[in-house]
Amino acid sequence: MDAAPSALQVRGRLLKAARGFLDERGFLEVETPVRVRAPALETHIDAEPSGALYLRTSPELHMKRLLADGAERIYQIGPCFRRGERGPFHRPEYTMLEWYRRDADYMDMLVDAKALLDAVCREVAGTTSLRHAGRRIEMMPVWECLTVSEAFRQWAGWDPVAAYDPDRFDLDLVEKVQPALPRDRPVVLKDYPAEAAALARCRAGDPPVAERWELYAGGLELANAFSELTDPEEQRRRFAACAAAREAAGRPVYPKDEAFLDALREGLPPCGGVALGIDRLHMLLAGAAHIDSVVPFPEE
Repeated sequence: MDAAPSALQVRGRLLKAARGFLDERGFLEVETPVRVRAPALETHIDAEPSGALYLRTSPELHMKRLLADGAERIYQIGPCFRRGERGPFHRPEYTMLEWYRRDADYMDMLVDAKALLDAVCREVAGTTSLRHAGRRIEMMPVWECLTVSEAFRQWAGWDPVAAYDPDRFDLDLVEKVQPALPRDRPVVLKDYPAEAAALARCRAGDPPVAERWELYAGGLELANAFSELTDPEEQRRRFAACAAAREAAGRPVYPKDEAFLDALREGLPPCGGVALGIDRLHMLLAGAAHIDSVVPFPEE
C-alpha cells in the first residue's frame, strides 16, 4: 500500500489544481504588493506593521485597481497577514487565493467556487467525498444555501438583517449559527446585513442586504465573496464609518487608500470576487484538525 501523501505533497497538488482550473478559464495570475500603505479598513481585522508600511491583510484593493485599469479575469495566490490571530483555524500569516472577474456578481462567483472545489477535490483526493473531524463530507453535488436571515431566525432567534446589532451578530454567528450548520455538506450563508458590507455592493430592498456569501464545509469557513462595491462616495463613507468604529474601540486606524478610491472614481466595472483560504482547504483535504499541521514551519 502506498504511503499517505505528505502535507507538502497535498499542498503542492492543491496549488497546482487551483492554478490549472483558473488558467484554463482565462484567468491571469497576478502579483500585488505585500507591504502596503493602507490596509483595507475593516472593523475587526488588524494589520501587522512593517516599518512605515503594513503587511497586507488581503490583496483585494490592489486587485480591483487592476480591474479598473482594464484587466478582466485575474487571480493571485500568496501570503496575507492579520495581527493577533492564532488558534486551530487561524494563523497571523496565511495563504489566500483570491480571484476577480468583470461583469459578474456574487452568485456568478459562487458558480466559480463550486466548480473550482470540485476540480481541486478530484485532482488532490481523487474523490469529492472527504473525511474531516471524524465526519464524511460530501462536497458534491449539493451545497445548501441559506440567507443570513433564515439561519439566524432558525438558530439564534432573531433577524440581524431587519434589526442589526453588531456585537450580538458577531457573538451569535460564532456561538449559535456556525456550530449548527450541517457538517456533512458545504453550506453557503448569503445576503448579509447591509451594515456588514465593508466592500460589498448592497441590493435595494426593505431592508437592503449586502450581496455577500460565506462558504462553510465541515465546520471550516473556507471562502468569502462579494458583488464588489463600485461607488467611490459610498466606499469613502464606509471607510470613514469603519475608521470611527475602530477609534472608538481603541484599535489602530489606518489611512484611507486614496489610490483605490481614485480607481473607483475613474470607473470600476461591475465585478465579483472570492477570497478562499488555502490553508483551511488544505486542512479539509488532509483531514487535519489544526492549521499548524498543514503549513511548513508552523513555529515561525
